[in-house]
Amino acid sequence: MRWEFDNDRPIYIQLVEKLKLFIISGQYEPGSRMLSVRDLALEAKVNPNTMQKALGELENLGLIYTKRTSGKYVTEDKKLISKFKDEMALEKVHAYLNDMKSIGFSKKEAMDYLKMSKEE
Repeated sequence: MRWEFDNDRPIYIQLVEKLKLFIISGQYEPGSRMLSVRDLALEAKVNPNTMQKALGELENLGLIYTKRTSGKYVTEDKKLISKFKDEMALEKVHAYLNDMKSIGFSKKEAMDYLKMSKEE
């Protein structure tokens, strides 16, 4: 998995976004055990405390949970995962529409471009 970060935003927020993406895209399957904090931090090349902060945020959102003796797991709540997936999809749609508006296209014209694009 690729871990790329920009310098404009806190790393832990970018970690939350990336891990959330891994969960909602199915790269981390519902109910699957996650790597340890230390191993995730090594993989992402970040401080373990930063990774722990990101995982704490995901736990607050309900996307992961901790089993006291065996680590962290992805939620099995598929409705919750779907909710976050829908939210991310809407964010991307709004970003696309705003980008198209900024270069002079109406919402209808932007939608027409989507219809013209070929699925890959």
